[in-house]
Amino acid sequence: MAKLRITLVKSLIGRKPDHVATAHALGLRKTNSVVEHDDTDQIKGMIKKIDYLLKVEQI
Repeated sequence: MAKLRITLVKSLIGRKPDHVATAHALGLRKTNSVVEHDDTDQIKGMIKKIDYLLKVEQI
């Protein structure tokens, strides 16, 4: 299965509470934090919701 490297590139300060919760659910707490997840439909949906805050690379 393909993996995704997800980086939080913008701050969560002042964002909608559900967007902050989605970032935290992905494991992203601070700006420039990086996590790797499997490329599943659930993860893609979370990425789509907050795509304006993220940089996503396929590994």
